[in-house]
Amino acid sequence: MGSFFSKNNAPFLIAGPCSIESRGQLEALLAAIAGIGEVDMIRCGVWKPRTRPGDFEGLGEEALRWIAEQKPRYPHLRFAAEVATPSHLEQCLKYGIDAVWIGARTSGNPFSVSELCEAMKGVSIPVLVKNPLIPDIKLWAGAIERVRNAGIGDVAAVHRGFFLDNNLGYRNNPLWKIPIELKRQYPDLPLFCDPSHICGKAELVAKVSQTAMDLSFDGLMIETHPAPADALTDARQQITPQQLSQLIAELRIPVKDNTLPDEMQMLRHEIDTIDGELLQLLRQRNDKSLKIAEIKRANNLSVLQLDRWEKLLQSHLAQAEAMGLSVEYVRRIFEEIHAESVRLQNEALHKD
Repeated sequence: MGSFFSKNNAPFLIAGPCSIESRGQLEALLAAIAGIGEVDMIRCGVWKPRTRPGDFEGLGEEALRWIAEQKPRYPHLRFAAEVATPSHLEQCLKYGIDAVWIGARTSGNPFSVSELCEAMKGVSIPVLVKNPLIPDIKLWAGAIERVRNAGIGDVAAVHRGFFLDNNLGYRNNPLWKIPIELKRQYPDLPLFCDPSHICGKAELVAKVSQTAMDLSFDGLMIETHPAPADALTDARQQITPQQLSQLIAELRIPVKDNTLPDEMQMLRHEIDTIDGELLQLLRQRNDKSLKIAEIKRANNLSVLQLDRWEKLLQSHLAQAEAMGLSVEYVRRIFEEIHAESVRLQNEALHKD
């Protein structure tokens, strides 16, 4: 793994506007962010993929020229831009952009990612890969693997949420379990959070940023604009440099130390023991389900008994509520257990 995104004992922070809209806007932003020492890189929207024609689609090469003009004035800052085509990548390299990211609309298209990766061969530039719009970890991982296979040494993943029917009040549903699973599969992969695109509302950005830190994310990418209300794109979710500075100051960074207190080690051991007992109980339950399947087969009974299942589920949920457990959490668990029981019984009834 490369070291571009590495930072000792602190998150790697990326901030900047959704879109570069003018030279003056860029200059004002950089002047304000320059004093925030914790910011490592400026995100610059140069090309904007828009759903409908006629909306502001970025200034392209003109914006890149402005970035190149400003870079010598801020040697401690690096600059990143989104690329969706080989031509975008070529222009970013021409103007000395330090890193690029592949956006959600592009990462979900293997053809587009492959074309970009072909252009990356022989190039040394750090690449961030945002998750696709749909919650498909294989699609996200596939884009990351393609970039790595192109010979890029510095690759990071960016979690920006997923667009679902129920986004829980956010612009995009966080579905934290997906980036956590990605990190489990690729432990050496730097993992960033883009709270701006998850939230869609500036007032929620700090909370989601803290959640990402609590989940051991390696960095944040936060949309920051000198005057968010006047922004040409994503005005609602951008924060000011002053708000960014306050967010950083209030951010609690958990200690990443493998030396754990004795009490925590003991509690983890107890949890491991309980998990083992749960697995044993699940195995015992499966055995009972298979015996029931034999009886159903002998008596020509259907696998799915909806009346019993509904009564059982409601009973479990009532017990959960009385015990102070999350009803939705318990519902998800028992729905999965029931689905597995149906699968096992169905296989048993149709075996030769």
